[in-house]
Amino acid sequence: MSAERGKHVSTDEAREASARLWSLASPVTPMAIRAVATLRVADHLAEGPRTAAELGAAVGADPDGLARVLRYLAGEGLFTLEGDRFALTTVGDCLRTDHPYSRLPWFAGDGAHGRADLCLSELAEALRTGRSAYSLRFGGSGFWEDLSADPELSRSFDELMSGRMVNHSETIAEMYEWQALDHVVDVGGGNGALLLTLLERFPRPRGTVVDLPGPVAAARANFREAGLADRADAVAGSFFDPLPVTGDAFVLGWILHDWDDASAVTILRRCAEAAGPTGTVLVAEHAAEDVVSELDLRMLAFFQGRERSTDELAALAERAGLCVAGSHRHKGVALVELTPGHPM
Repeated sequence: MSAERGKHVSTDEAREASARLWSLASPVTPMAIRAVATLRVADHLAEGPRTAAELGAAVGADPDGLARVLRYLAGEGLFTLEGDRFALTTVGDCLRTDHPYSRLPWFAGDGAHGRADLCLSELAEALRTGRSAYSLRFGGSGFWEDLSADPELSRSFDELMSGRMVNHSETIAEMYEWQALDHVVDVGGGNGALLLTLLERFPRPRGTVVDLPGPVAAARANFREAGLADRADAVAGSFFDPLPVTGDAFVLGWILHDWDDASAVTILRRCAEAAGPTGTVLVAEHAAEDVVSELDLRMLAFFQGRERSTDELAALAERAGLCVAGSHRHKGVALVELTPGHPM
């Protein structure tokens, strides 16, 4: 708002604007939610109402402080309070570990994502320095380095990404002629969630996950359990190095937005090399028309990554020797088809 504009704002408008800004900027509600998520309070309310003393004993928390947090969140609609007993609302129920749409893995401070969210407090310094807010918050180490050093963090991240891919895999299966392919390689494919869906639906293609050793072991176990070990495999490798397999389609599902432009070009180039002159690289990302989003700021803070439009992705692809052959949007997912060559 310009100074000139401010002269014409009524006192009531200014007061409402100030209150709105306070509401937007206050960290109290998000941090209170993260506290009860980290303590798994909702899991201890799944069977019915309990007092703060009972909950404190169950989760190892001070009952007085916990009661104050729960009373506050009751006012925000996550809990109810009758007498001295707290219960879950429909919203608070989404913090249960076993809820089908649980948000617990996203918020719990002992998980990879909930921990990473804390770095947003360093966003101003990140803007000044050009470094990731994550590295500033956690002593100079990067997100991926921390996952490599901490198996529990890595496990929590892999489970979170697997859950997201399970939600999107049926959509992706509807967006491309997978049955026409012989070999699909899911680069950074985690525990194989996407390939499980594709191979169960389409009998022709084989599938391979390329990822770090931890996810590779999980993918192999999942393929065996699903009875797909004869058509699916997983091999260890980095998408910054020459890929250890060839194929006719290489999938990058929510990979590129984790990386800056130079790194994204390297990843695309490695896929292009492995795909050869007749292969295809398929990039799946969120289908937001406006890349200025909450997720984009998280990518900036966590990794110095970014959400990209199709035009921005096309520019990166060209640097990797690829061009856009097709772009498909369905149920919030964008699937961009890249083939060798340069745009005409």
